[in-house]
Amino acid sequence: MLKFPEAVIQVFCKAPDPGKVKTRLLPQLDAVRAAKIHQQLSELTLARICHSQLCDVQLWCSPDIDHEFFTECRDQYSLALKTQSQGDLGIRMNHALTEGLQQYRQVILIGCDCPSLNHSDFVAALSALDRGCDVVLAPTEDGGYSLIGLSAPAPELFFDICWSTSEVLPTTKCKIQKLKLNYFELPLQWDVDCYEDYLRVLKTEKILTTVL
Repeated sequence: MLKFPEAVIQVFCKAPDPGKVKTRLLPQLDAVRAAKIHQQLSELTLARICHSQLCDVQLWCSPDIDHEFFTECRDQYSLALKTQSQGDLGIRMNHALTEGLQQYRQVILIGCDCPSLNHSDFVAALSALDRGCDVVLAPTEDGGYSLIGLSAPAPELFFDICWSTSEVLPTTKCKIQKLKLNYFELPLQWDVDCYEDYLRVLKTEKILTTVL
């Protein structure tokens, strides 16, 4: 029995191909090891969400759903596979959220490299949307956000954003204010971008295997 049957959590994920993911972990790690970390973080994220049985889960795949890793995740976690659209991150996020809101009342979108997001964060986000909040964000230490939730499409939040910079969160919050949307903010999070972040996650997540 799902606690939030009218909601869905969407997870953006790239195929764990060496040289195409977690390239900022180089040169301390080689491309194969960096890809392995990406795969472990993705599996950690999916296990945490799916085992909580809060709502439906969709894995939004790049470049497509045919990669062996994605089909294995589908079978293991009983989730739906979707292909990310073309375009920059904002276009892809807006497309996924808008499509999700055609079927569900609330949609949350996350990446697969934020191990600090936990069960209570997802419950808080889904509860806020269920109470009528328009937007939920989980800010990150680098000035971005690791989770966004919507109860209605809001394409303005995803355009004219300098993605992967410290301006993502303040620009998004400014847009929320201008649109007069009801906003809820989760506790500050951190994600795994660089080698120091990888060492940090090793201290907090025993499930993550050391690949040095």
